[in-house]
Amino acid sequence: MENIQNLPIDIQTSKLSDWLLDRRHCNVKWQSAIKTIREKINTAIQDMPENEEIKQLLSGSYIHYFHCLRIVEILKGTEASSKNIFGRYSSQRMKDWQEIISLYEADNVYLAEAASLLSRNVSYEGPALRKQLAKAQQLQQELSRREVECQSSVVELRERYYAACKQYGITGENVPRELQALLKDLPAVLEEVGKDAAKLEKQIQLYVAFSNFVCNWSEPVLPMLTFAQKKGNVTFYEWKTGKVPVVVERPVVEEVIPEALTENTIDWGDFGTGADGVGVNAVVAVEDGIDWGISLDSTSEGADAGGIDWGDSNVAPVEIELVDVGTDCPEGVARGEDALSLLENSQSRSQFIDELMELETFLTQRICEMGEEGDVVAMSQFQLAPSVIQNQTQGHVQDMLSQVQDLLGRLTSLRMQHLFTIQASPRYVERVSEMLRQKLKQADILVLKAATMAEKRQEALQEQCRLEPCVDLLAGCTRELQKLIEADISKRYHNRPVNLMGVNI
Repeated sequence: MENIQNLPIDIQTSKLSDWLLDRRHCNVKWQSAIKTIREKINTAIQDMPENEEIKQLLSGSYIHYFHCLRIVEILKGTEASSKNIFGRYSSQRMKDWQEIISLYEADNVYLAEAASLLSRNVSYEGPALRKQLAKAQQLQQELSRREVECQSSVVELRERYYAACKQYGITGENVPRELQALLKDLPAVLEEVGKDAAKLEKQIQLYVAFSNFVCNWSEPVLPMLTFAQKKGNVTFYEWKTGKVPVVVERPVVEEVIPEALTENTIDWGDFGTGADGVGVNAVVAVEDGIDWGISLDSTSEGADAGGIDWGDSNVAPVEIELVDVGTDCPEGVARGEDALSLLENSQSRSQFIDELMELETFLTQRICEMGEEGDVVAMSQFQLAPSVIQNQTQGHVQDMLSQVQDLLGRLTSLRMQHLFTIQASPRYVERVSEMLRQKLKQADILVLKAATMAEKRQEALQEQCRLEPCVDLLAGCTRELQKLIEADISKRYHNRPVNLMGVNI
């Protein structure tokens, strides 16, 4: 007997209710009795004394038999004045709770309910809370990752914006005005290029001498570069006519400042869908039709009939005299395109760049040939060449090539290309400004999206903080209920140890 007395009784928690029913500790119809008990508990808790411990017991989500026992113990102290000489209480509160305990103890209804409650906590309530908690933690990680991605994209977009501004040669504080300001500095920049073109005398002489020696070239060689090397960056009028203009009337540059977009024309995107993509779309309302105010009714006559008033047909037609272009420009006056410098005028600038590239190609080829002219045949070919050709060294030609490439690079850089385009089309400023502004708009949208991610992450953190005490409370109540059930079953089996297996919250 002693060995049996010490043998533990191991019961799987998920099968505890079936175990109790199989051993006839509880009745199969215990649930119908519970409905009556729950109604009486709901009625009894409406009238309770002011007691802090009772408040804590009643604050739980579910009041079971063991709570009722504790409430009766407390009422024995608060309702002591209602106890008569026979040891009975006249207090209605005490009678109600004693009746509830009696109903609980009938057919061990309380044990069946406690087993069901324990099984529900272990199988459903605990896993559900853990799942919600894990979801809140996972959501925080995901939102944190996406927030970092948005912040990284913001930095990248702004770096691309300032890199693009640097290519244009502006700071990006006020793109339209800065681009317009660059145009004002363009003549001075081109003037410096024109001054440096005067240093190309040796290169031009070498090319001219080589062309005449090899090909007996009769056409002018590098006419634009030769002219610019001697005269500098003079007006196109002087290049075209060979005369210095008396009066220079430069064309007025139209300054176009793009209008700032209003807030209602920007679609900031949807931050609640979780979509990573971003975009800015102009919203334009289009009416069903446009009333032009013109009727093309052929039967109507005059403006009063709703048609077009073509005027009096009896009036003599207006004679239009065609005047040759340029006849109104006096001699010696450089006006319009003619007043621009050689490097400002698109026609002469293109020719200037073409001749620079031609000179660059010649010098590059000449360097390659000089590297291969070590044999006797190559030396004999240039015995009759002019001294300007024979006296050149490979290093000296390389220096001349570097000067040409420097000038060519300064004229064909991305910044200069944009400036020339702006000069030719002032509306280009608006397009460039809008293109650059889009990068900042996308960055601003991502900033708002990152703020939204941070807000949602904070909400997930608050949800985690709310769930963690619930998990701890459920775990504590479950462990307490486990001990009470184990103790109750142990009494029924001569205090043998009872272990409820699988209780884990």
